Amino acid sequence: MGFFQIFLIGVGLSMDAFAVSLCQGLIMGKVKMRKTVRIAFIFGIFQTIMPILGFCIGSIFSGKVSQYSNIIAFIILGYLGFNMIREARKENNCCTENGCSSKALLALGIATSIDALAIGFTFSFLKNFNIFMSSTGIGIITFIISAIGVVLGTKFGTLLESRAQYLGGMILIIIGIKSLTENFI
Repeated sequence: MGFFQIFLIGVGLSMDAFAVSLCQGLIMGKVKMRKTVRIAFIFGIFQTIMPILGFCIGSIFSGKVSQYSNIIAFIILGYLGFNMIREARKENNCCTENGCSSKALLALGIATSIDALAIGFTFSFLKNFNIFMSSTGIGIITFIISAIGVVLGTKFGTLLESRAQYLGGMILIIIGIKSLTENFI
C-alpha cells in the first residue's frame, strides 16, 4: 500500500474527528490555540494507536484468513464507509454550551477512532506492511484535519459537518472497492 492510499485512508478516517472538531470550534466562538491543540492531539493520538491495536489483533488471525484478505478489506471498508454516510444523515447534537469535558473528549477520541481499529485489522493481512509509519501518518493527518476543523468551526460551524462525513465514507468505500478488484486484475 502506497503513501497516497495511506493519505486517503487518513483523510477518510479523520472525518468523524473533523465533524466533532467543527462543533468544538463552534462552541469556542473564537480560536483558542491551547484548546485547539488539545482537541487535535487527542483525536490524532487515538487515530495513531487504534490501527496498531487492530493490526496486532489481526495478526493473530491473518494466517487463517489471508486468502480472503481482499474480500475482508472490502467488507470492512465498505461497511465503515456506508456507516459514516448513514451517520451523516442523522441529526448530530455534538455541541453543548460548554464544549466537551476532558472525559468526554477522551470518549470522543475513542469513538471516532473505532474505524481506525478496523483498518488496522485490515492492514494485518498485507505483507511487509509498516504499521508504525502508516499509523503515525494517519495520526498526523487527523491532528492537522482536527485542528483545521476547530478553526473552521469558529468560522462556519455546522455548515460543513455532514459533508465531511459523506466525503470520508465515500473515500473508504472507494478504497474498499479498489482492494476487492486487486484480486481480479
